[in-house]
Amino acid sequence: MLEGKNVVIYNASGSLGGAVARAMASAGARLFLTGQYEERLKDIVEATGGEAAVVDPFDEAQVEAHLQSIGRVDVSFNATNTPLKQNVPLVDLTTAEVVEPMTRMLQTRFITAKAAARIMMLRRGGVILSLTATPGGIGYPHTAGFALGCSAVERLSANLAAELGPYGIRVVNIRSGGSPDSRVFADALRAEPAIMEGGLRQMEDDTMLKRLPPMEDIANTAVFLASDLARSITGVTVDVSCGTTVGLNYRSPRA
Repeated sequence: MLEGKNVVIYNASGSLGGAVARAMASAGARLFLTGQYEERLKDIVEATGGEAAVVDPFDEAQVEAHLQSIGRVDVSFNATNTPLKQNVPLVDLTTAEVVEPMTRMLQTRFITAKAAARIMMLRRGGVILSLTATPGGIGYPHTAGFALGCSAVERLSANLAAELGPYGIRVVNIRSGGSPDSRVFADALRAEPAIMEGGLRQMEDDTMLKRLPPMEDIANTAVFLASDLARSITGVTVDVSCGTTVGLNYRSPRA
């Protein structure tokens, strides 16, 4: 599906970035894998055969220089994590604790999307992908700056799609419900098993399918959206949240 495509992935050493990299490699893509630490990229490079580069996704000059060294960019996907505080009421957070994560989430995605778009505009084609989560689509309590960041990224994606469409560039966002097999959830389960087990159960109950999407589902969606099979899809957020975004479904009992 992606044979001959040059794909750039930011934070490829992260669990979700790595899952997308593996799926795209299986689909035939040529991968350019970036991260802020070379050591963390070794495993994913070995698994996919991609080319590694140390790139700070918050540094405009580094991002642009890396893309210029590649030459042709067909797909750009930013899976950069941003440290933030959740599970606290908004009124108990400082302004910085809410605004800074939102700003950082938007900043890196704007930087990488803009750099990729400038190259894609010359070739009149390409795909820019981003990723958000359930709070980007509905009011979800105690998600703080993360919810605001998700909403901002989704709006950025839609506006870029409107402006870049005439150049044949598609811009699509993927909205996940949170993957229980991701590193973030695994680390939290190890640190606070009693709290996290109950929290995961609640998150599952909030969905229509009574489960959360594994990383494989997010990765396969990214492959599809990056391929020509999705050539008429742009300017939207594709929901892969198992139904959470449509409305919290905790009132419907498990079958």
